[in-house]
Amino acid sequence: MFTFNPAFEAPTGSPIRELFKYLAQPGMISFAGGYPASDLFDRENLDAAAARASQQPTLCLQYGPTDGLAVLKDQLAYLMTRRGTPCTPQELLVTTGSQQGFDLLLRVMVAPGDVVLVEQPAYPATLQALKLQEADVVTVPVDQDGLDVAALAALLEAGTEAGTEAGTLARPPKLLYTVPTFANPTGATLSLERRMALLKLAARHHFLIVEDDPYGDLRFSGAALPSLLALSDQVPGSRDWVVHFSSLSKIVAPGLRVGWMVAHAEILRRCVVAKQTVDLCSSPWTQAIAAEYLASGALERHLPKIVDAYAVKCRTLCDALDEHLGDAIAFHRPAGGMFVWARLKGGQNASDTLRACIERNVMFVPGVAFYKDNIDLTALRLSFAAPGVAEIETGVQRMKQALALF
Repeated sequence: MFTFNPAFEAPTGSPIRELFKYLAQPGMISFAGGYPASDLFDRENLDAAAARASQQPTLCLQYGPTDGLAVLKDQLAYLMTRRGTPCTPQELLVTTGSQQGFDLLLRVMVAPGDVVLVEQPAYPATLQALKLQEADVVTVPVDQDGLDVAALAALLEAGTEAGTEAGTLARPPKLLYTVPTFANPTGATLSLERRMALLKLAARHHFLIVEDDPYGDLRFSGAALPSLLALSDQVPGSRDWVVHFSSLSKIVAPGLRVGWMVAHAEILRRCVVAKQTVDLCSSPWTQAIAAEYLASGALERHLPKIVDAYAVKCRTLCDALDEHLGDAIAFHRPAGGMFVWARLKGGQNASDTLRACIERNVMFVPGVAFYKDNIDLTALRLSFAAPGVAEIETGVQRMKQALALF
């Protein structure tokens, strides 16, 4: 009846959001969604910020600049400086969540058939966006130290002899997507040595590094590592090849839908034009609230509470997995973020295991959702952020009951 864009002939939705229908099941404990804990939202200070923003109706209720409210860009630039990555407000584009920023970048940089490198396993929405952009997606493996930069170097050095043999690229890559700090889904953090090596590869081979950093402030153990954007000042020629995304979704509230990107001026200029065709501007109302919240210093005061709570939840989950599923599951303890990545030692299919778990009112995300190819059917992602400590303990015990069936 209708003729669709070929990219939407048979679209698939988010495999994670497909699980949300089970949340209505009475007593369900979810390790599935990458949601921050609702009880940790700083409601008092957000309410106060909203009240102050409402006193500026022309600012927050009228259309705003496409690149973002100046008051918010000032605060985000200050936040980036506190993180060790100084930038000016002019280097920032405010987006409706960092996912919009990635979509805008693909619109202006990637044509159908262009090669895009993605760490694997990867955030599913990234794979969806690349599929809809009709990019030629090539995966690069990860391990407990993040992206395998040596494997990436070998892939790049193999050249671009299209169709000659496996392990070569059809053409030079346009960009590489990575979550180098507390990755979704693996929880892994790219080592300093690998960060430097990755920047050198980008400068040499002229591909964009898309650094997605929504979790970097959620560190609860170990020493913080500089972002790729921060380190780019130490690698000649690499700064222009880094596009940095971040967001307030995981550290303040996802309902604000406030994200931002830092990139070369020519990239930002084109993304601003692309954004004008999408939403004209991100909501000035929520931008004004975010600006007031950040300016008040509330984030610096409240963030330690979030980090401490997540540290307890992560430890609770990992200890429970060791105690109840130590013979059945293998995993690495993350130093921050929201996720534990695991594999079933017995070779069980995680999707089959999920069905048994849902019957026992507990759920997670099977690893298949995070792969483009070479799928590990035994892998799964567990998020410890949203459930309470007691729920985490109970949830793992229910998983043990389900795994006993296999």
